[in-house]
Amino acid sequence: MTALWPTGAAYLDGTYMPIAEAKIPVTDWGYRRSDVTYDVVSVWDGAFFKLDDHLARFARSMAHFRMTPRESMEDLRAILHETVRRTGLREAYVAMDCLRGAPPPGVPRHPRHARTYLMTFATPYVWLMPKEKIESGTHLIISSIPRIPEASVNPRAKNFHFADMTRSMFDAEEKGADNPVLLDADGNVTEGPGFNVFAVTNGRLATPERGVLEGITRKAAIELCAKLGLPCEVRVMPAEELRNADEIFITSTAGGIMGATRLDGRILGNDRPGPITRKLHDAYWQLRKEGWCSEPIDYLPAQAAE
Repeated sequence: MTALWPTGAAYLDGTYMPIAEAKIPVTDWGYRRSDVTYDVVSVWDGAFFKLDDHLARFARSMAHFRMTPRESMEDLRAILHETVRRTGLREAYVAMDCLRGAPPPGVPRHPRHARTYLMTFATPYVWLMPKEKIESGTHLIISSIPRIPEASVNPRAKNFHFADMTRSMFDAEEKGADNPVLLDADGNVTEGPGFNVFAVTNGRLATPERGVLEGITRKAAIELCAKLGLPCEVRVMPAEELRNADEIFITSTAGGIMGATRLDGRILGNDRPGPITRKLHDAYWQLRKEGWCSEPIDYLPAQAAE
């Protein structure tokens, strides 16, 4: 197969194109009001990981934001396959967005009058942080920036409301850390920019249940705990529990299971990812190599460009 667009491909409102040509109108509410929902699925060794779960979450997110594109979910599955096929990439970062346009002239400026449409794109796989940092362990802080309240913006519907995350990333940088973790208004752990958080204490694992995106890699980590006989709870996690944990790790489509070795300057263990974190990390990538929850992509033939 000859890849049509090896640096990236996109599907925008009915048309495939090189990713550099994918543009949305600046007047669309997807841009002007962050009126977008999205999801991101990974491709590894030529196969999607947990695509059914990603599509189901995306459908729930669109329903939450009252978005109804013309394409069905099975159409979207085929579009995602075709988007990747046109790149020829065997390891890819694949996004699906549903955006709201602008109401036409002469009608009330209410979102019900604006149509919604799909965009997908595939690029080379994106890592949340450098591979050497994944190997050595990330340094975290508990940010002073609180998470947007769940009552205002539902984090379970994936969205572009990222102002709290952006501020917290600068907060982490200014304090010499790699990544921030945000608390809710009650002082409980939520999540970080693009990742969920797990704590390990006395051999037991826990991850927050409120104020978080229900991450697909988070779900995979919970499933792995069951496979490996590791007790794992999904519940409220006070900040002090994270501060006093024996091990901390984070999960993301952009990197899998990644250990943290410092929190607010406190060194965990020997400043390397702990044994339970390493066990889960290794099992995750081994199972992915074996085709766990995978949906292979047929790279032949790539269809002709429109």
